[in-house]
Amino acid sequence: MMDRKAWCTLGFAAAAMLATVPMGRAQETVTAHVLVTAITRPEQTPGTVPRASVSVFQDGKRQDVSSWIPLRGDRADLELVILMDDSSRSTIGLHLGELKKFIRDAPAATSIAVGYMRHGSPNLVQKLTTNHEAAAGALRQPVAQPGINGSPYLCLSDLIKHWPGQQSRARREVIMVTDGADPAWGRRYDPQDSYVLTAIRDAQRAGVAVYSIYYGGAGAGGHGFSANIAGQNYLNQVSAATGGEAYFQGFSDPVSLQPFLNDIEWKLQNQYELGFMTTPSRQLRRISVNTTEPNVKLLAPQQIAARPNNSAGANLL
Repeated sequence: MMDRKAWCTLGFAAAAMLATVPMGRAQETVTAHVLVTAITRPEQTPGTVPRASVSVFQDGKRQDVSSWIPLRGDRADLELVILMDDSSRSTIGLHLGELKKFIRDAPAATSIAVGYMRHGSPNLVQKLTTNHEAAAGALRQPVAQPGINGSPYLCLSDLIKHWPGQQSRARREVIMVTDGADPAWGRRYDPQDSYVLTAIRDAQRAGVAVYSIYYGGAGAGGHGFSANIAGQNYLNQVSAATGGEAYFQGFSDPVSLQPFLNDIEWKLQNQYELGFMTTPSRQLRRISVNTTEPNVKLLAPQQIAARPNNSAGANLL
């Protein structure tokens, strides 16, 4: 039997061992960076949204804003992919001049790529370039073959997973011109379309904002009411979830793309990188970003995944 002295010695040794075990480590934190767009009155000058007016909530809990950087000047770098639908009606050719003007008028710090959605791939015909004349020259008439895109959302996911740019601080954004219908899933709207949901998650993880412009598809399937409803709902779902915006003109093709392109151009000039401290996670977590500034609304992705050393619009999947 162990005597009293031995028990005391064992007790002191155990206490010494426990003293060397940390009671708990401080939880690791990282700075999450979020691309935010300020929607202001047209007459307002970009850069009028003060940091003190901005609040951010993650999973319903308010977080401290650590940075609020206007993305202009030496932070104006933007990688923009214009994703056309090769199954669009041939009448989209009437609007190529508007798209070319938009590209040519882009700021010098904007790199632009052009792709044509086909068989689930973005099929880039022009890689990212600051030579805007070359990018504009890559635009062409679509093949106008019904369903040749495979799925706009498979194309979007593939683009994001194989993003063509390498600038670590550049914003990453997409303009999709398509009817939004998903022939790979079905012509009727389904809020659980897995290709749409996957594209949303891919864009949110990568910090890519998606703008979409509705334009009808070729063939009889591109004219049906169900297809129109489905396509516009999907486009709105993707753009709202990623911090972009969807543009429609009823259920008909727009008379002009210029008003939509002008609005996108204005939004691109009114963007910020929001930083806040959080715990790192590969899981998507819900956020909301607000401002008390009068007559200003902020657009941001509905979810983000915060990883070490990420930056707005340049996260790795």
